Amino acid sequence: MATLQLTDYQNPIILLKPSLNTLFTRKNRTFHAPRASLQQPSLNRRQFVAETAAISLSLAPLIGFVEPAKSEVALSEWERVYLPIDPGVVLLDIAFVPDDSNHGFLLGTRQTILETKDGGNTWVPRSIPSAEDEDFNYRFNSISFKGKEGWIVGKPAILLYTSDAGESWGRIPLSTQLPGDMVYIKATGEKSAEMVTDEGAIYVTSNRGYNWRAAVQETVSATLNRTVSSGISGASYYTGTFNTVNRSPDGSYVAVSSRGNFYLTWEPGQPYWQPHNRAVARRIQNMGWRADGGLWILVRGGGLYLSKGTGITEEFEEVPVQSRGFGILDVGYRSKDEAWAAGGSGILLRTTNGGKTWTRDKAADNIAANLYSVNKVNEQA
Repeated sequence: MATLQLTDYQNPIILLKPSLNTLFTRKNRTFHAPRASLQQPSLNRRQFVAETAAISLSLAPLIGFVEPAKSEVALSEWERVYLPIDPGVVLLDIAFVPDDSNHGFLLGTRQTILETKDGGNTWVPRSIPSAEDEDFNYRFNSISFKGKEGWIVGKPAILLYTSDAGESWGRIPLSTQLPGDMVYIKATGEKSAEMVTDEGAIYVTSNRGYNWRAAVQETVSATLNRTVSSGISGASYYTGTFNTVNRSPDGSYVAVSSRGNFYLTWEPGQPYWQPHNRAVARRIQNMGWRADGGLWILVRGGGLYLSKGTGITEEFEEVPVQSRGFGILDVGYRSKDEAWAAGGSGILLRTTNGGKTWTRDKAADNIAANLYSVNKVNEQA
C-alpha cells in the first residue's frame, strides 16, 4: 500500500482539520474531518470496501469555534464520522494495512496517532512508548505500508518502524546531521523505504533503516546556488524549502519551492534536482501527478493547469473550474478518468474525463473550513 498516486483505488478519504474534528465517508469510501466538540458521537458509515484504496482530503484549521450544522442533508457521495481529537490538532496523513483494509492509522500534530480496526467507523488514540519524549511534541508527517511493514516519520527527526502491521512500533535512530525536516516516507519493498526532507534530500534503505544511502548528491539550495545562472526565476541564492512534494508510482518527484515561484523535479538516477520556470504568471500552490503520468498545477487564486502529454514538461494548459473564487489546494486521481480536487471554503470538485471538465460536489458545503489535501491510501496490495 502507499499514500500517493495510483490508478486502481476506489475509496476516497477526506480529512477535515480544526476546528471540525470529524470524519467524512463517501459511500463505500471513507474521508475524515476534525470536529468542534470532543464528545460528539461517531456516525455509522457504510462498510469499508475490502481490498480497495482511498483518497484523503484534509481541512485546514480556522480561528474560533465552529459548530457543526444543526441539520445536515444526507448526500449521495459522502457521510460523516467524528474523531476523538482536540480542536487544535492538524491531521497530516493516513494509511491502511494492505492485508487488512479494516486496519489503518491517522497521523497529526501534537503526537497524534489514531488507529482503526473497523475500516474507519471508529478511531482511538494510539500510544507508542518509543515515541513519547517529555522534551518533544512530535509532528507525525507521513506514514506508509508495504505488506505488514510500516514506516512513520516526523518532526523533530523521528523514524518509527513496524514489521507486524502496526501492532508494535520501534524507533530507529537517525543522524542529527540530516538536512531539513523529514516530510515524506514511502515503503518500497521488504525492509526497504525511501525518505525525503523538505530541503530535497532523498535517502533509501534496504535493511530496515539501519543504513541509509543518499539518492541525490546535494540539497536543492546547494544545487541552485551553484548554478545561479540557470535562468530559473527566483532560484538564485535560494535558501528556502519545499512547500509541497509529491511522488509518482515510478519514483519520480515534483516539488514546489517555498514561495511558489518555480518548481523542481527529480527522476531515479539523476544526481541533482532539476529546476523549472513556472508556466503561468501566478505563483504555484501545489503540483502533482495524474494517473496517466502527466502533471497538474494549482496556482494561487484557484487556477488549475494540466500538462500537455505525459512525463516531466514545462508546457501546461488551463482548465476551467468552478471554484467560486476560492483557491484549489490539492488534486487526487482515482483513475485516468476520475479525479477529485479540493480547496477553500469546502470546495470539492470531481472530473470523470481526465480533468477536461469539473463539476462541484456539495458534500462539504456546510463545513466551515478549507479542504487542503488529497491523499491516496492503501495503494499497495
